[in-house]
Amino acid sequence: MHLLLDTHIFIWWLKDDKSLSKKARMLIQEADEVYISSASIWEAAIKIQLGKLDVMIDVLAASIEKEGFIELPITAKHAMQTLQLSHHHRDPFDRILIAQAISEPLRFLTVDQKLEVYSDLVEMV
Repeated sequence: MHLLLDTHIFIWWLKDDKSLSKKARMLIQEADEVYISSASIWEAAIKIQLGKLDVMIDVLAASIEKEGFIELPITAKHAMQTLQLSHHHRDPFDRILIAQAISEPLRFLTVDQKLEVYSDLVEMV
């Protein structure tokens, strides 16, 4: 099983946050590969600047490899895939994450119910 984690799922994993469900923990632990999008680091950087997130960006980025996860860069293929997405949700970070999941393909773990309509690859955890 190959997973892509939504930004908040990744952060909850790192913080061992109680918000991370048992289902999510199990899926991450049992996955063959877990991907973290470079878009998640970008999203976190913006939220840090806005005062909405309190993490060290360098620690967050380094944690991808430290946790045994794989960084997924944003490619032209991913960007083009966003044109195929309906406008159910306008958040550009969520849209690129969904596009990456569809393009690769990867199961996308999230708690954001608005994203469920995009693909069967979206897994609510």
